[in-house]
Amino acid sequence: MQEAAAAKPRGPRINRQIRISPVRVIGADGSQLGVLEVDVALKMADEAGLDLVEVAPMARPPVVRIMDYGKYKFEMAKQARQAKKKQHVIQLKEVKYRPGIEKHDFDTKTNAARRFIEDGNKVKVTLMFRGRQIAHPELGMAVVERVAQALVDVAKIETAAKLEGKALTMILTPK
Repeated sequence: MQEAAAAKPRGPRINRQIRISPVRVIGADGSQLGVLEVDVALKMADEAGLDLVEVAPMARPPVVRIMDYGKYKFEMAKQARQAKKKQHVIQLKEVKYRPGIEKHDFDTKTNAARRFIEDGNKVKVTLMFRGRQIAHPELGMAVVERVAQALVDVAKIETAAKLEGKALTMILTPK
């Protein structure tokens, strides 16, 4: 079973790999040459010093194009590299708070969260309870709501605050 998958060629069929006849042929300059037999199309491609490449195998009849396959592969690889270069991977950053956090510490952590969001990342706000603090989750909720309120101009709440064990978590995403 694995050998059959390994034998299947990747990418479009070229030249003698094209078995279905007749095919719709597009010339090297982009002009329609009509519906021809594969042998005739191959002969035309050989005379031009180019390859016959299947560009639409599911169409009836299949569409083939006379082109330089090496140059085509290079252009496709170049486009893939450009697309990869432009993509931005969104990461999940975490900022931890405590129920009795002081104003300066709160501002410092909130500014860090703001930087993460402005960079395009998601932020997981975690409020850790210690010991008997868990008896008053409303204190933690107040801190988490203050964070959401402070970041309302750059972020929106993806996951609302919920209590999981001894931690209260909320996820913020960029607007």
